[in-house]
Amino acid sequence: MRKIIQKDAAIFLPDGFYMDGINAGLKQNGALDLAFIYSDNVCDLASSFTTNKLAAAPIRHFKGKGSFQTNFLLINSKNANAMTGQRGIDDIDEILNSLEYENIINPIMSSTGVIGVRLPKDKIIQGIKQFDLTKKDPHNASAAILTTDKFAKRISYEVVLDDGKSFGIWAMAKGAGMINPAMATMLSFILTDADVDANTMQDILDDAVEDTFNAISVDGDTSTNDTVLMMSNKKSGNFDKEIFKQAVKQVMQYLALEIVRDGEGATKVVAYSVTSAKNKQEAQKAAKALSNSLLVKTAIFGEDPNWGRIASTIGASGITCKEELLSISFDDVCLLKKGELLFDDTYEQQAKDVMKKDYFTITCDLGISDASFTAYGCDLGHEYININADYRT
Repeated sequence: MRKIIQKDAAIFLPDGFYMDGINAGLKQNGALDLAFIYSDNVCDLASSFTTNKLAAAPIRHFKGKGSFQTNFLLINSKNANAMTGQRGIDDIDEILNSLEYENIINPIMSSTGVIGVRLPKDKIIQGIKQFDLTKKDPHNASAAILTTDKFAKRISYEVVLDDGKSFGIWAMAKGAGMINPAMATMLSFILTDADVDANTMQDILDDAVEDTFNAISVDGDTSTNDTVLMMSNKKSGNFDKEIFKQAVKQVMQYLALEIVRDGEGATKVVAYSVTSAKNKQEAQKAAKALSNSLLVKTAIFGEDPNWGRIASTIGASGITCKEELLSISFDDVCLLKKGELLFDDTYEQQAKDVMKKDYFTITCDLGISDASFTAYGCDLGHEYININADYRT
């Protein structure tokens, strides 16, 4: 019987993968800021990147390589290497060319942090010399890629097939602010020893991204650096497409919600479920409008069941909707039913009680057709302003 077994992501890695994180001096107070992922087998790749037209240098460097395999990924935090022009790409080449370890093939780089500042190449090159490619330390690696995150985000599964053979999937992510992925500064790296080729991985990744990372928002800002990268070294020799697809979706859904939960200053995660829409595109458009609305976010922060802001945002999104067909509920508390206002003191208190939860759902039934989409967001409060007012310092 096929099954997906969650493992301790601080310990369990797919066969043949190594990683660690160190302090290279990019962050103060000795905080970890430089990580590597290494495989003793070369890896097939699948990727999804930001749609921001001013994509950062690491993304342009990656895309400039065409179709390729690699077994080494270098990741730095504190500096995004974005808006640095050709020099930013040249800096990556200089850093990667400094790698003196044997058996590294087509190394690549990913960055996150402040936009508009060139990489501190000397610090990074000196930091690389501290790496031990035999280390397996997911704790340090996932900590080294964080910026304003309050906690590391990682998940790991062992996938057991009908014949008892298995393969592993491990992933980590970072992201708390500048989150509105359109593939935020969000990064996610997914590793597997499943015997899966690049094209199959890419199809599965593209399908999973839409309902996971591309369905979340913290502040409505799409980063220059959004990256999801999947690496397969095929060492297990095992693969089953359907359960692999299911496991990848679970990995990405978990990490996406962890990013929202860690939203800068966030206290709540909200699922915006738009149902009975004309088509999925319109459901998606309305759900994302709700997850991005500052008025909705501040109402969530204040635990104010202001359903009028929900209705207004749906109408403003430009999708097909009619007042007499619209229903709005906070979990199972219906405040508007097919245009009929149910909102009174009793329902208001019930809705307030729902909004005190760490996680709840706002459902908007449009009554038009049968398409649906769920986007995920968080509240927006004072701490978000405090964090981003002095982010560079």
